[in-house]
Amino acid sequence: MASNLGTATIDFGTGAGKNEVDLVVTGQTSISATSSVEVYIMGSDTTAQHTASDHRYIGLFATFTGGDIVAATSFTIYARATFKVTGTFKVRWVWSD
Repeated sequence: MASNLGTATIDFGTGAGKNEVDLVVTGQTSISATSSVEVYIMGSDTTAQHTASDHRYIGLFATFTGGDIVAATSFTIYARATFKVTGTFKVRWVWSD
């Protein structure tokens, strides 16, 4: 697998849930300050808390974006939902120059 793509787990927590979650993806030794990061959901992915169907539909009320690049180090995934979400979702990411 290429070093500029991977997966991450976004955790909106338990109880009342959250509208916003940030996750720093480290170990990106080749990423540059001018790289472009894309974060996306695969409709077949699952987690312990959410089915493939949940993954297919979360895009209707949540966005996942990449940013805050630290050259040769990391980037941040930002998850934002229009209402409070609970549990974990699997996201995939890729970056390129």
